[in-house]
Amino acid sequence: MKKSALTGAAVAAALAAVAAVSTAPVASAGGMEKCYGIALAGENDCAAGPGTSCEGTSTVDYQGNAWKLVPAGTCESTEVEGGRTGSLEALDRDLPA
Repeated sequence: MKKSALTGAAVAAALAAVAAVSTAPVASAGGMEKCYGIALAGENDCAAGPGTSCEGTSTVDYQGNAWKLVPAGTCESTEVEGGRTGSLEALDRDLPA
């Protein structure tokens, strides 16, 4: 195998690993986990959907595709207005118009 083919395969494998880690709803370091749909507008830790950069960029209270870090094991029992709860995966609710 040529050196360029090996390099390409290594890059592809690294990108696949990063993609798997960034979308997995697992607890992060320090016993914390991402919890979607519980942050107030502008108070998310990251991932506020298309057109946003990251921390503090959510524009709707409890925006379903924005997350906050919470202690592991507490996300799905965290209640917000209307009796709704957090989710370990992005939600299709309360998205900006």
